[in-house]
Amino acid sequence: MKVAQLSTRYPPGPGGVERHVAEVARRLGTRGHTVDVFTSDLYREFPLERLPRTVPREERTAFGTVRRLPVWSLPGELHYPFFRGLGPALARARPDIVHAHTYGTNQVAVARRHRARTGTPFVLTAHFHPIWSIYGGWLRHRIRGVYDRRLAGPVLAAAARVIVQTREEERLLRSVGVPLPPVEIVPPGYAPLPDPPDGRRPFPDLAGIPGPYVLFVGRLASNKGLVELLRAFAALAGDDPAAHLVLVGEDGGMRGTLAARARALGVDARVRFAGHLADEATLAAAYRDARCTVLASEYEAFGLVLLESLAQGTPVIASRVGGIPEFIEDGRAGLLVPPGDVAALTAALRRLWNDPALARRLGRHGRTEVVPRYTWDRVVERLEAIYREVLAR
Repeated sequence: MKVAQLSTRYPPGPGGVERHVAEVARRLGTRGHTVDVFTSDLYREFPLERLPRTVPREERTAFGTVRRLPVWSLPGELHYPFFRGLGPALARARPDIVHAHTYGTNQVAVARRHRARTGTPFVLTAHFHPIWSIYGGWLRHRIRGVYDRRLAGPVLAAAARVIVQTREEERLLRSVGVPLPPVEIVPPGYAPLPDPPDGRRPFPDLAGIPGPYVLFVGRLASNKGLVELLRAFAALAGDDPAAHLVLVGEDGGMRGTLAARARALGVDARVRFAGHLADEATLAAAYRDARCTVLASEYEAFGLVLLESLAQGTPVIASRVGGIPEFIEDGRAGLLVPPGDVAALTAALRRLWNDPALARRLGRHGRTEVVPRYTWDRVVERLEAIYREVLAR
């Protein structure tokens, strides 16, 4: 089978969708399929940054090819990447099926046009976020509302299948109010990080952190609940002068705001911005050595960083939003709090910080009972079955 995967970005661009597409492409290749990945030349979108020229724009791989096409976009809140030449590139590749990623993007519209011209079916993995959780100001929210009301219906109707990761994501997608094709729920997989070598220095030594720490991993973006996390951490820091907060991830436009807020709260000396950790063994060490990992987002379709933390035996604190409650049971592998509730987040931090036995029990349950349920091989088996069913019809 020849499969085209369409994604706004792809590694080395960081992000959950990017890793998702890479894992699917690689594993489809090991199962004997040819995969062409069509993506952009962007490293990140906010602020917009292109990949360095050292990253090849066309790359041969074990599974097929990766083509990083140029994109253009309007400035500021009007940002929306348009691919140059994606339609002709798809026509030349002649895939059996097209798998587009991310609701509302240009590549999904191109997949629809390709189907109209050639009859090639496409499926869509939505990676859906409701309006109120997307990055940007009021203008972006208004534009997204117009898309939902005026444009989403014909695009979704043309898809052979829509794939979501959780029941909650399906519910939110249906709330847009447009007819959907058959919907498949396929949770994502977890790709184990390499274990830090036994002789490796602990992460606090590597990062120059003089005390125990709370960890966040993800893009420093406005929808990640980071201001609330800072406020909750400031309360914890008042209890324990050794406590630190480590923020791992690319700046998504919030670092300056967070640094200013940390100064205003008097905890700037105890907040560390570690940036993106490209070395996965170092990232694994960051999870392993943390007291807990916090993901206080307004919304998460799933939250793979929580699995990464649990795989290292480190408990999690997360917002009770999106797909998180479907795999993190409150009090079993972590603690769940309402989004935006600083008092509840503070209480959860204090509870794990002051009860090491509870933290160990939650982390152990997550590592042994939760993480093994999510494998990329299982994801690809489901996708193969969906592709074959679509092609048979």
